[in-house]
Amino acid sequence: MNSMIINIFYLVAALLFVLGIKGLTRPKTAVKGNRMAAVGMLVAIVVTLLDKQVINYELVGIGLLIGAAIGVIMATRVQMTSMPQMVAILNGLGGGASLGVAAASYFTVMGSGLSGATLIIANSSIMLAVLIGTVTFSGSAVAFGKLQEILPGQAIGFSGMKFVNLALLVGALITSFFLVTGAADVTTFALLIGLALVLGVTLVMPIGGADMPVVIALLNSYSGIAAAAAGFIMGNNVLIVSGALVGASGIILTQIMCVAMNRSLLNVLFGKMAEAGADTIDADEVYKGKVKSSNADEVSMMLEGAERVVIVPGFGLAMAQAQHAVRELADTLESRGVTVEFAIHPVAGRMPGHMNVLLAEAEVDYDSMKTMEQSNPNFSKTDVAIVIGANDVTNPMAREDKGCPIYGMPILNVDQAQNVVIVKRSLSPGFAGLPNPLFAKDNAVMLFGDGKQAIMDLTAALHEAA
Repeated sequence: MNSMIINIFYLVAALLFVLGIKGLTRPKTAVKGNRMAAVGMLVAIVVTLLDKQVINYELVGIGLLIGAAIGVIMATRVQMTSMPQMVAILNGLGGGASLGVAAASYFTVMGSGLSGATLIIANSSIMLAVLIGTVTFSGSAVAFGKLQEILPGQAIGFSGMKFVNLALLVGALITSFFLVTGAADVTTFALLIGLALVLGVTLVMPIGGADMPVVIALLNSYSGIAAAAAGFIMGNNVLIVSGALVGASGIILTQIMCVAMNRSLLNVLFGKMAEAGADTIDADEVYKGKVKSSNADEVSMMLEGAERVVIVPGFGLAMAQAQHAVRELADTLESRGVTVEFAIHPVAGRMPGHMNVLLAEAEVDYDSMKTMEQSNPNFSKTDVAIVIGANDVTNPMAREDKGCPIYGMPILNVDQAQNVVIVKRSLSPGFAGLPNPLFAKDNAVMLFGDGKQAIMDLTAALHEAA
């Protein structure tokens, strides 16, 4: 196929990627945006396969069949509650693919007889793809392990670990320098991969569960940068463009998440919350004699006189898979003329947009999903706020206690509602390891139990009282 025609189709694919990302910025257009991006990827794949540079169509066909089979299984069997884990795995696979391309290109360049500036330029792209791709691969594997609870979710490390990371990074850069100049061999190349693998692990291990949304967004950006570097190696324009888009959007999303947590990226990467978040505040002092337990019947009586109810979903909702039960509760309330909205904090789940995806799966109306900025001014006019498994993002300490690790983090001001119902298994702390004074407020009651069952019991109580 003519190179000009190939590039025209690549431009079409890139345009579809841009429109797809734009569509993903809003819940109403997210499905359409996802489909446009998928069509763009299909165009890119087909055009690449028609390029005469393809050496062996049989191997490519086998790879496509295996990849398609894995993709179909993942798409049909992975629950929405496990979407963060799947995103982590996909980030890692993207990094691993870039590493594979870079490794193959390195051995090709070694035997090509290139020298001078041409060799330096070629090896620079290769080493960039190797370093970033490998870090993404091993870092994403650790993130998956934490999210899947194969590894402990809390920060794992030791004082001075940042210096170990710095030493690994410096070692990887020095090794890359020798490889770029052609003054090294295969052993040095293997050493670079080993250093990068360890660096990916040591970078993510000290980061606790509270920072997983930031980590996932950042690893997503890494995978895009690695893909762009692989595109330079292969001379593939669409891979360069798509990788750059993913890298840029991932960085932007990372920054948005950091702003939502009122923390810098360096603060997250070096695990400052984990270090400062030791439970220095006595939970007994916060809760003793102040927490009021309730039941479904009592809460249903509270809801009978409500005109406006705001539901605040958190990771506990995802763990209990209570999204459908929550939708049924909202439908029941709305059938009685109650205004129901969902207040969603940017980092309420384990990845950006996690709560929106879960609620959309349960066919919750997009217009009823409100951002933190939209919700906070209206909590004072809310009769009942129902918090389901959202802990740190509703903790008043972030607003009031200058000495606590989450101070300054924007939160949902649910404590300003006339009545607050907290659905939770126990008084256990959130990812930050802090007690939540919201549980002890005069206008708050605890509805202890499994999130899904508690909401189902509440909906049943409302029907019985009708």
